[in-house]
Amino acid sequence: MSVRTGILGYGIAGRVFHAPLIEATPGMTVSAIVTTDPDRRAAAAAAHPSARLLSTPEELFAAGVDLVVVAGPNRTHVPLALAAVEAGIPVVVDKPFAATVADARRVLKAAEQRGVPVTVFQNRRWDSDFLTARALLAEGALGRVARFESRFERWTPTPDDGWRERADADEAGGLLYDLGSHLVDQAVQLFGPVASVYAELDQRRPGARVDDDVFVALRHHNGVRSHLWASHTAAHHGPRFRVLGSEAAFVSQGLDGQEGALAAGLPFGGLTTPAVLGVAGGFTPVPGVPGAYSEFYRLLVAALTEGGPLPVAPESAVYALGLIEAAFESARTGEVVAV
Repeated sequence: MSVRTGILGYGIAGRVFHAPLIEATPGMTVSAIVTTDPDRRAAAAAAHPSARLLSTPEELFAAGVDLVVVAGPNRTHVPLALAAVEAGIPVVVDKPFAATVADARRVLKAAEQRGVPVTVFQNRRWDSDFLTARALLAEGALGRVARFESRFERWTPTPDDGWRERADADEAGGLLYDLGSHLVDQAVQLFGPVASVYAELDQRRPGARVDDDVFVALRHHNGVRSHLWASHTAAHHGPRFRVLGSEAAFVSQGLDGQEGALAAGLPFGGLTTPAVLGVAGGFTPVPGVPGAYSEFYRLLVAALTEGGPLPVAPESAVYALGLIEAAFESARTGEVVAV
């Protein structure tokens, strides 16, 4: 059986991430793509000649697909996910799941009532550096971890006109919703539930309407403190990961290469991120665990056809969204927020 997949949206998410990963996954096909933009329709037709090009979600729901991927702007995530659930079709929602915990829970309640699987595309759980750090933690190679530092830093000093730069609440724009969704999710996956949140959110660029410079501190129940940064105004980039333990530190530099390879249409499997392990004066290179974004869809096929677990439990995405809401509250009040 092939999981016939329909993609709602063919911007960066649909074109760069979902469609190539689906086509590369055994047991899946891109059967239909919904986009009305002429240039995107042309690109979709060239890249996926066997897929039907449709103009509305309703056409997609009636097209006989086995899975719907919601890959449009953040404001579309909840209404399109609810529509897919109502149509009885399993659905993948790109991150962030929703703008609020309440909206995310609405989707999960509807999915439970209809018996429809819903999962969230948290692809950076399969970054090379994340997988390498997780393996080292499982081995106890760092000893007892005290602090985890994680960064997504960029130099884009001028805001563009895209929806991510808009301040409307339903757009869920800004860096905390965008890259922060990955930062928070990875921290929770590595170090578990959170006791408190502190955040600083700023608008640094002239004309910025949403947060473009972000710092979030999480205190985990196990005592680890996660310090997370995202910025559009970082003229110098710090380490992607720095994990400080009682026996050693783990440090990785630069972004996982899968996104760049996918965007360029190049092979994306088996890529690793440079990293080192050790103590001051004695760091040695670490053989990286290869990144594996395609694992998300491999696990999803198994879930849909064999009854295996979903690749991302949607409740975990709701939990991370709650931490993001706490971060917004902390930034507004200047106080540490108990979770």
